[in-house]
Amino acid sequence: MGMDKKWWLSKLQSMFTEVFGLGRAATLSAALLTFAVIVLGVFLFFHLAPPNKIIMTSGPKGSTFEKSAEKYSKILKQKGVTLKILPSEGSVENIKRLADPSSKVNVGFVQGGVYKDMKTDRLVSLGSVSYAPLFVFYRSGSNMERLSQLAGQRIAVGEVGSGTHILSLVLLAANGIEPGGPTKLLEADSDEAAKAILSGKVDAVFLMGDSVSTDLIRQLLHTDGIRLFDFTQADAFTRRIAYLNKITLPKGSIDFGKGTPAHDVFLLAPTVELIARENLHPALSDLLLEAAVEVHSGPGLFRGKGEFPAPIEQEIRISNDASRFYKSGKSFFYRYLPFWLASLVNLIIVVLVPMIVLLLPGLRLIPAMYRWRFRSRIFKWYRALMVIERDLLTELAPDKRKELLEKLDNIEEEVNRMKVPASFADQFYGLRGHITFVHTRLMSENHPH
Repeated sequence: MGMDKKWWLSKLQSMFTEVFGLGRAATLSAALLTFAVIVLGVFLFFHLAPPNKIIMTSGPKGSTFEKSAEKYSKILKQKGVTLKILPSEGSVENIKRLADPSSKVNVGFVQGGVYKDMKTDRLVSLGSVSYAPLFVFYRSGSNMERLSQLAGQRIAVGEVGSGTHILSLVLLAANGIEPGGPTKLLEADSDEAAKAILSGKVDAVFLMGDSVSTDLIRQLLHTDGIRLFDFTQADAFTRRIAYLNKITLPKGSIDFGKGTPAHDVFLLAPTVELIARENLHPALSDLLLEAAVEVHSGPGLFRGKGEFPAPIEQEIRISNDASRFYKSGKSFFYRYLPFWLASLVNLIIVVLVPMIVLLLPGLRLIPAMYRWRFRSRIFKWYRALMVIERDLLTELAPDKRKELLEKLDNIEEEVNRMKVPASFADQFYGLRGHITFVHTRLMSENHPH
């Protein structure tokens, strides 16, 4: 078996030597280069291929975040990509998961304004997909104009770690209400807070639109003695707190028949961003944004048609892939081909074309270097012959003639030992002919010219 292997290797070497004019070293170099490029290409082919699975951290059960994630999942499934949804407590847990290197989460919904003390340098934004309106309901027989009027009362400010909790504390602090003071701040989720104000256990509640249902908002608006706070100072808040936006709950938009609300109500709302790891594959970024367009671009209670998704940047920078998508849409192949086929074509262009560009010049360079090396060996012996010929121009003593003959014999012996591919036969035999020519002159009677 070992002899057969050696025989085949010898035959292969002979083929390259005789047919392609390559010696053993050149053949081995070409084979190693080809092997290295193929291995690199295979690695890049699988490494650069877009994954067929994305993990999204969404939000509390029944929240807008969770419902949106489910819509994304259905859209991506049609493209052959599985979206695994991980429920969470809300924006704060989402950003923590995304910022944690040990977490396998790829993307998630995050409310603006919750990034304080978070390490987000390895995260990017795919843009804002909606507003997260803040509803403040309070028990009173008359309208309240300022949040500072809630001082000394019982206020449900959302669960610790939720976007509701963070934003409510910021707004209350701006109105002189701090934890630990005479005002009692209660931590409760949306459902508990709504039940508490309906039963009279609290005087006011802060509810975020992403975690409370429209039915619950409608119930609170229709309950006697409970009013929705109108942020008449909304413009001032948005100038003081950069991530907030002023939005309007239009007159009658909750219930046309009953005209609820009875007038336009100004609300404050951070935007909800689609945040991803910076290593998210460009094809998946396009796919997620395509789903975002389908889910969020329609008109809604707090948005106009086509208003979202939008490249609204808050604390986290918009990714380059997202910026390109907003300017020109999906990349060429993903625009006209099915996702799997576009991925394949894109990989062929990204991987195979550079492989060919790298391999062809390399395979051309190896024979060129080999030829240069062989010619340099030929020229070495020609230089030695020229030195001997120059000595023939002078009268030679017998000892000198003998010395030159020994040098010439050594040159001839070394040349005859050379392993020469067929492609260099003309140069090899030319050298041997010139050695014979100098030998003939050296043996003949020396006459200076």
